[in-house]
Amino acid sequence: MSERERIDFAGKTFEVYDLSQVLSNDTSAFEPNPHSIAYTTHAESAAKEPFGVPAGTWPDGEAWSIESVTLTTHSGTHVDAPYHYSSRTSAGAPARTIEGLPFSWVMGDAFLLEMMDVDPAAGITAADVRRELGRIGYEPKQNDIALIRTDISERFGEPGYETLHPGMRRDATAFLVEHGVRLIGIDAWGLDRPMRFMVADIEAGDPDQLWESHKYGAEHEYAQIEKLRDLASLPRPHGFQVLALPVAVEGAGAGWARVVALVEVIAD
Repeated sequence: MSERERIDFAGKTFEVYDLSQVLSNDTSAFEPNPHSIAYTTHAESAAKEPFGVPAGTWPDGEAWSIESVTLTTHSGTHVDAPYHYSSRTSAGAPARTIEGLPFSWVMGDAFLLEMMDVDPAAGITAADVRRELGRIGYEPKQNDIALIRTDISERFGEPGYETLHPGMRRDATAFLVEHGVRLIGIDAWGLDRPMRFMVADIEAGDPDQLWESHKYGAEHEYAQIEKLRDLASLPRPHGFQVLALPVAVEGAGAGWARVVALVEVIAD
C-alpha cells in the first residue's frame, strides 16, 4: 500500500497518496542508469571539525548528516520535459526544458486508466484508451493529468524491470494530448514500450515505431511522469488531483519529483 496521510489544506480535508518510488542504494543495481548514495553520519561530520569547530563542542558529538548522491535526472520517480525527446519542436523552436514547464501541466485534476491486461509487445493503443475512458465514464479536459496503471511498480527492483510493462503507442499518446492532457504518468520504467520490443520491430522492418510516444512530444509538447508506484491504492478513477512538481535543473530534460495524489474527504 502507498503511504497515506490525512491533511487539512485550503479549507478542505484530503487523503494524500504518495505515488513516488523511494530512491535507495537497494534499487541501483538493476537500473540501466545506476545511482549511488554515500551517507555521512552526524558523528563523522563533527569529527571533520567543520568551520574549525572542535568535534567535542557539538552536543552529543553530533553535527549534521550529509548525503552525497550520484545519479541521473531519470533516477527514481521523475518528470520528463519535451527537451528529453528532442532538442527542438517540429516547428523549429527550442524544446522546453524541465525548469520551463508550466505549473498548469504538473498540478491539476487527474484520472486513472487501468492497462494491466494489455500485451506488452503490442502496447497500449488509442482503442485501449477509449475503451477504458468509456468504462470509467470520463472525458479528458484541458490540462488533465492522465495516470496509466500497469502494476509493474510491484516488480520495481527486479532485474529486467524495465522490460516488463505495456508502453504507450503513438496513437494512444496523441489521443490524450489532443484531448488536452499535458502530463501522462505511468507506474513503470518508461512510457514507451520496452526497448526489446522496439528493437524487434526495427529488425522486422518497422523503424518508425522507435520511441514513438516520446518522439510525438516533439510535434505536440507534453510531459511524462515515469516510475510511479501504487496506483492501485487510489480509491477512484477520477475526481482527485495530482501534484508532480519536478526539481528545477537548469537546461535539463528531466527532474526528480515527489508525486502525490490528493483525494478530497467528503464529510457524511
